[in-house]
Amino acid sequence: MSENKQYTVFEEKNAAAELGGGEARIKKHHDGGKLTARERIVQLFDAGTFNELDKLVTHQVNQMGLEKSKIPGDGMVTGYGKIDGRLVYAFAQDFTVLGGSMSRSNANKVVKVLELALKMGAPVIGLNDSGGARIQEGVQSLAGYADIFHLNVKASGVIPQISAIMGPCAGGAVYSPALTDFIMMVKDTSYMFVTGPDVIKSVTHEEVTKEDLGGAKTHNSKSGVAHLLAEDDEQAIQMLRELIGFLPSNNMEEAPEHSCTDDINREEPALDKLVPTDPNKPYNIREIIESVVDDKNFFEVQPYYAGNIIVGFARLDGKTVGIVANQPEVLAGVLDIESSVKGARFVRFCDAFNIPIVTFVDVPGFLPGTAQEYGGIIKHGAKLLYAFSEASVPKITLITRKAYGGAYDVMASKHIGADVNYAYPSAEIAVMGAEGAINILHRGKLNTEEDRQNAIQDYRDHFANPYKAAELGYIDEIIMPRTTRKKLIAALEMLATKQEDRPAKKHGNIPL
Repeated sequence: MSENKQYTVFEEKNAAAELGGGEARIKKHHDGGKLTARERIVQLFDAGTFNELDKLVTHQVNQMGLEKSKIPGDGMVTGYGKIDGRLVYAFAQDFTVLGGSMSRSNANKVVKVLELALKMGAPVIGLNDSGGARIQEGVQSLAGYADIFHLNVKASGVIPQISAIMGPCAGGAVYSPALTDFIMMVKDTSYMFVTGPDVIKSVTHEEVTKEDLGGAKTHNSKSGVAHLLAEDDEQAIQMLRELIGFLPSNNMEEAPEHSCTDDINREEPALDKLVPTDPNKPYNIREIIESVVDDKNFFEVQPYYAGNIIVGFARLDGKTVGIVANQPEVLAGVLDIESSVKGARFVRFCDAFNIPIVTFVDVPGFLPGTAQEYGGIIKHGAKLLYAFSEASVPKITLITRKAYGGAYDVMASKHIGADVNYAYPSAEIAVMGAEGAINILHRGKLNTEEDRQNAIQDYRDHFANPYKAAELGYIDEIIMPRTTRKKLIAALEMLATKQEDRPAKKHGNIPL
């Protein structure tokens, strides 16, 4: 073969791979408000850094008409590149090629990327846009999915794994994203479900749309399956890049440190008046979080789900921290099934990847009621307790107001291993609120309303403050709210070399 012929063949095969399903299908994809797999990859990585693997791979099936549809790449773009100068692996399903369906060949491509990422200790991002298993391949396609699932589990807690759902994701395809650390969904163009509307209608006679069943809003606000919501593909890609910036490359490294131009000794006088003296009056805990973190930049995770607890990433003096906070504006910040599970999973992620945890506490207790008890609040609440207790990363806790009952214990108290415990002067640490306590302690004994109010005030004088806990060493320091930022940074600096030995074991048995 002549040199010119060699180059011609090379160019033709590369052009065929890059064209995917062809101009008509690409146009239809664009008309639906979506980028192609290759366009997504280009935007995800730093310019000019993406290196594609297995670009010319094709499926090996020569029956049921597939022998006429052998397109280089086989509907999957895989490779590696850099995001903010750091090595990251990725795979992107190309819906223009056979609906992005999973074949044995492109499953092998994903397996190769996951195995390389594990060897190199680098994050993996999956851009999902697929009609599911390639039916013509039968069990081979199913085997490919299972191989991916197995590697997802192997990589869990070793390298960050992030899934972006940028189109359909149904049936067995949903389980790989579900095994990863974070799921991003795109508004109006993405959906996830195990069984679709047609199957549901035939089995249960329920009628539901794809959007209501498994759309981005549904999984971000109702099921809690998804963690992040983007308006379109471009915003999704930018949010993925920002998220990666908070995370270490693997479980043996620290998160990348950013230069900090925000004064570490900055005080916020407005915080001294933010927490209301009335224990029943709500306020927005985000105002405290955003006031104390670097440049007021808080990357919230699952912002539309279980709003009574807030979780997300921020930086203090340029170093990544995980934030967990009760939100008094929603259900008074009470803990329930959804918030417990949301908080527990986030805490376990931070612990797996060496990210210190800062907890802001204002919690009146666990939500009462038959729905909660029948739903298993005991075991679900225990997940949050387990996660905080198990975590060996630096843990700093700040009680801003209420810390009542068992919820005080659960929210990273000194007793379950928090390293530094702060409290504002407004903190109330007690078994329960003053009125409830007096109703129990003095039932039938108080003759007048004046006696009752005096008893309530007496209880408040003794327990509606942090000083008893400080006397016992359960609170390390009572701080003025305005000094929160510099106190948190000082504690993080002190804890930077923390090491903690735990009993040898295969793994614990978290209450699932």
